[in-house]
Amino acid sequence: MKQQFRLLAAYNAWANERLYEAAQALDDDAYHTDKGAFFGALHGTLSHLLITDRVWLYRLTGQGAAPTSLRALPYDALAPLAAARKIEDRRLIDYVEALEDADFGREITYQPLSMPQPITQRIWPLLIHLFNHQTHHRGQAHATLTALGRPSLVLDIAYFLSLPEQASLVGEG
Repeated sequence: MKQQFRLLAAYNAWANERLYEAAQALDDDAYHTDKGAFFGALHGTLSHLLITDRVWLYRLTGQGAAPTSLRALPYDALAPLAAARKIEDRRLIDYVEALEDADFGREITYQPLSMPQPITQRIWPLLIHLFNHQTHHRGQAHATLTALGRPSLVLDIAYFLSLPEQASLVGEG
């Protein structure tokens, strides 16, 4: 199971890096223009992804920031948001790398930000949720970039896995 989550963590960081590279080609006005995505502008979507990763990493590790709003905008500009994104991607990779096989079945109890009752779940489905959530909102960010006239990005996991430098992620296991 660890191999699959190592793959997802590496893919997640790679896809985020490509998305941020595309965002950096925008001028500040375009980057902050509301194009009708759930979180408005590209800045809102990227901020939400950072915030939710911080929420989940805090729940999983007890370390780092513990945001209290899923709509928080911790940075006004792309550059500091991009720097923070790299840190969270590294934290997530390191977290997965440190897990032992038995840890994936361990339960944690957390308090959702949007519901009054605590929830208890195993780590492995929570990690699936985290990576799926990233993919969902990266799709929204991709649509926002398209609406802003930017060229389409290739963010497919199959493409990522075809890159020679990723060969070790699909080895036996």
